[in-house]
Amino acid sequence: MTFRGAGDAPLALPVIENPGEGPEEIAVLHQEIRELARRRNAVVLAHNYQRPEVQDTADFVGDSLGLSRQAARTEAEVIIFAGVHFMAETAAILSPEKRVLLPDLRAGCSLAATITAEDVRRWKAEFPGYIAVGYVNTTAEVKAELDYCCTSGNVLEVIDAIPEDSGILFLPDFFLGAHVRRMRPHRRVEVWMGECHVHKGIRSETLNEARERYPDAEVLVHPECGCAGQLIYEMGRGDIDPEGLHILSTEGMVRAVTERPVSRFIVATETGIMHRMQQMAPEKQFIAADPEAVCAFMKTITLTGVRDSLALDRHHITVPPDIARRARLAIERMVALGR
Repeated sequence: MTFRGAGDAPLALPVIENPGEGPEEIAVLHQEIRELARRRNAVVLAHNYQRPEVQDTADFVGDSLGLSRQAARTEAEVIIFAGVHFMAETAAILSPEKRVLLPDLRAGCSLAATITAEDVRRWKAEFPGYIAVGYVNTTAEVKAELDYCCTSGNVLEVIDAIPEDSGILFLPDFFLGAHVRRMRPHRRVEVWMGECHVHKGIRSETLNEARERYPDAEVLVHPECGCAGQLIYEMGRGDIDPEGLHILSTEGMVRAVTERPVSRFIVATETGIMHRMQQMAPEKQFIAADPEAVCAFMKTITLTGVRDSLALDRHHITVPPDIARRARLAIERMVALGR
C-alpha cells in the first residue's frame, strides 16, 4: 500500500518487523539506552502508539500535544523522538537549539501524506479570508501555511479561539473535521478529504460486534475513526444507547480509564495505547475494537533502533529556518490551548 506524499516519491507502508528481542535482550537494551541517554544528556519521548518495550524505556509517553510540550520545555540537549517524522519535525521547530533524532526514517504518516503545502495554498486561494487549521499530523511545510495547529485533544479549544464570524479550513483529517462540524454546527468549516489508514479501518460493524461480546464494557472511540461519525449519528437518532460511549482524544481515553468506575473498556484507536492503559489501570481489562488497528509506521521503531540512534547519532531531523519560522506560530498556538 502506498500513499500520496509531497514531491514525486510515494509513501510506502512498511512491513511490521519482529525484532526478536526477548526479555533478557530487552532488559539489556533498556540499560544501554538509559546509560547512553545519561551520557548525552538526552530525553526519550515516545508516542502512545509505540511498541510496549519502547514506551517502557521512554522518559515521557503521550500524545502529539503532550510530547510537543515536553519537547518545548525539556532542558536535555538531545531529543530521541520515538514517534513518526512529523512529530520529530515539530520538536525540532519548538527546540531549534536541541538535536532531534528519529530512530527510523521509515516512520512516516499516511495522514500527513494526504496533503502538501501547495495543496494548502491552492485551497486558501479558493476561500480567501478563511483561517487555516491543521491537525498536527502534517509536514513542517504544511504547518508553515497554517494559522493554527491542533490535536484531537484540543481541536475544539482551537476552533473556539477563532472569531465566530471567521470561516475555517480544516485539514487534513476528514473524520476529525467531521467531528468538529458535529460539535460546532454553527461554524463555517470546510474539511479536507484526508484520512489515517489505521483509524479509517475501524468500522462500526467491528465495534458493534465487540459491544455485543462485552455488554458491560464502556467504549472509547478516537474521533479519527471511521466509525465515530456513524456512532454519533446513531446516538442522535436514538438507535443506540449513548451511556458508556465516549468520543475522546488519546489522552482523554487514558484519563477515562482511571476515572471511570467500570472494569472493562473497548478501545477504538491504534492498539498500542492499551499498553499504557494497562499500566495506568492494571486491575482493568482492555479490548481492542479492531485488533488489526496497528500502525506499521509507528512500529518501525524498535529498542535497538532507539539504542543505535543514541549511540550513532542518527537520524538528525532538521527543518529549514524559513519554514520553521513560519510553522512555529501555528504550533505555539496549539501548545498554548487545551490540556
